[in-house]
This record gives sequence, C-alpha cells and structure tokens, in this order.
Amino acid sequence: MKRAFVTVDVFTDRKFGGNPLAVLPDAAGLTTEQMQAIAAEFNYAETTFVLPPKDPKHTAEVRIFTPKAEMPFAGHPNVGTAFVLARLGKVTGDKLVFEEKAGLVPMELTREGGAVVAARLAAPQPMTLGEEVSPALVAEATGLKAGDVVGQPVIASTGNNFLFAEVASRAVLKSTLYNLDVFKRQLPMTRTVGVHLYVAVKEDGVEIQSRMFAPLFGVPEDPATGSANITLIGLLAHLDPRPDVVLTKTIGQGFDMGRPSILEASAEKKAGNVTATYIGGKCAPMMSGTIDLG
Repeated sequence: MKRAFVTVDVFTDRKFGGNPLAVLPDAAGLTTEQMQAIAAEFNYAETTFVLPPKDPKHTAEVRIFTPKAEMPFAGHPNVGTAFVLARLGKVTGDKLVFEEKAGLVPMELTREGGAVVAARLAAPQPMTLGEEVSPALVAEATGLKAGDVVGQPVIASTGNNFLFAEVASRAVLKSTLYNLDVFKRQLPMTRTVGVHLYVAVKEDGVEIQSRMFAPLFGVPEDPATGSANITLIGLLAHLDPRPDVVLTKTIGQGFDMGRPSILEASAEKKAGNVTATYIGGKCAPMMSGTIDLG
C-alpha cells in the first residue's frame, strides 16, 4: 500500500523557514495506528491526513498527529493543508471547511497572480480561560527566574489548552530552555499542550515574539504554533480594556531556532467578549513523494 505525501514550510514565504508540515492528501484506508507511525517517521511537529468529509457540504476531514499523539486542532497544519489541497487542484473556490476533532475549521485562501500563496483560519471554538498558574512554575518549566515572568500566567484554549505567560524582555525570551522533568511532574498532557511564552517587541517586521515548548507531545520547541497564537490574540483582546475592538498583531516565532515564522493574528471583541479569532500566513512548497507501507 502506497500513499503520496507533500511537505510545505508554513508561516513563511521562503523555503527552509517557518514550520515544516507533511500532508497526505489521500489518507483513506489508513488506520489510526498507521497515521501515528507515519507522523513519528516524519518527526515534524505535525503531519496531517486528509479524508473524505463526513458531511458533503464540507471540504474534508483532517486528522492531525504530532510524533506522539493526535491533536484535536492545530494552526499550521490547517494552513499548510489548505495550501497543499489548493495547489493540487483538489478544492474549488477560496473558502474551505475542515472537519476536525475540535469542531469545524473555516479556512480562506489568498491568491497572488492566480496562485494560492497563503491561508487563514478561524478558530473552531470560542476562546475560553482556564486555571491561573504561578509565575514560579512557568519559570521553573522554562529555565527562568520568577521575576522574568510578568503578569498572570493562565491556561487558555480555542481548541487546545496552552499555558500562556508574558516575559519581561526579548533577552529573557531568548534565554528560555524547557525542563522536561517539570513538564512531567507539573504540566502533563492532560493539563496543557505546552507553554507559550511571549513578549511585545517590534523587530524583524513583527510586533510580538513568542516561543512554544511541548516536549511531552514530541515537540521540544515548535517553530510556529498557530493554535497557540490564535488563542494568544484572543487573550490579548480579552485583556485590552476597550469593550469593543478589532485587535491585529503580526507575531514572530521560531526566530531563536533558525526557523523564522510570521503569523498574522486577529481577534474581534464586542461588548467585552471575544467573539472571533483568526490566524494566517504564507507557505512555501518543499518536497513530494510516496510512502510505501508494504
């Protein structure tokens, strides 16, 4: 049994940047165990498997796997999968809907000169706030001092739980290094996918720099985490004192890994409530080939 695959770099306009993604455009007939094994073989942050939709009104069912676990939702896999399906001519029009474990994910394509160059998604779930976490625990998990973490760290979600914490400076962000033992003891997979650190700083064309660590999911550090940053923009809108606002930010991630990624994030807030969040970016095609499953 053979299956074709395509890889793309996501949240970048150039090859060897952004976050690599493997896409199997026709995964019909593969078992969950086979999908997990293929994702482990690629060893990218995520690999996606495209299946016929359960509802014919939708574009496809998309399943997303890290090297160690299936994800209910993720950002760069959606952006990259939409890009790949459009480039392969498997979709028509510029509006898509993916069926995922977390719900329906609306997608919108961007074209330049007739060619698809980018995609944007809306979160499948409203932003929700979970438990607050001590700055000391965040610092211990990321090799920082408690004073390096500013504000109140909190777990939030638009489909995946992430622990968000603002750090004091760009230099602090650069110095972070995750502690696997702390993740195992204090931040298990059932509590959060990972720790997402951020700092407001204008450099390299972005307004926020971020880093995300999810070692228990087989992702020691992620070059670009759409599902975290789409929640981050919602969290920032929530913290904004204005009751009505459309907040738009350009977020950088992966710069400290040598995989610079640019994510365009926006959130809508009405009457004090965050009503919608979006994340998008460009993609660069990389490789294609065939997997022989024997």
